[in-house]
Amino acid sequence: MSKILTPETLEGAICQEIGTSDWFEVTQENVNAFADVTADHQFIHIDPVKAAKTPFGGTIAHGFYTLSMLSHFAETGCGVVMENTKMGVNYGCDKLRFIQPVRVGSRIRGRSILSSAVEKNPGQYLFTSQMTVEIEGGDKPALIADWLTMVFV
Repeated sequence: MSKILTPETLEGAICQEIGTSDWFEVTQENVNAFADVTADHQFIHIDPVKAAKTPFGGTIAHGFYTLSMLSHFAETGCGVVMENTKMGVNYGCDKLRFIQPVRVGSRIRGRSILSSAVEKNPGQYLFTSQMTVEIEGGDKPALIADWLTMVFV
């Protein structure tokens, strides 16, 4: 569930942790489906036998697969919206770094900090959230991104 802010609580939420999502298991089936949708069939993602011979020791999720999970994570605990939001749309990223590959079979989750919130037009807010995708048991995150979301109230 996303954290709901009001114009009165918005300023106090800046630079605060919004939340942490539920864990999500990265399956080979999902990675294969992502490969099909994006036409990215590099063996490191879809061929467990060949991938086992790499330094990763097995298949890994596409970096963009991991990035695409931000929407899911926002819905399950680390998103933020304004009270009476009509809709929110992905507005891109200001900074994105893939830090650690995500092995198929591992679990990942999102953690967010609201970096800024600007009312661009009446009832239209641009949120910047520092999003970290953590790998369960990992010492480094999968990715860190400054994710932009436009929210309409």
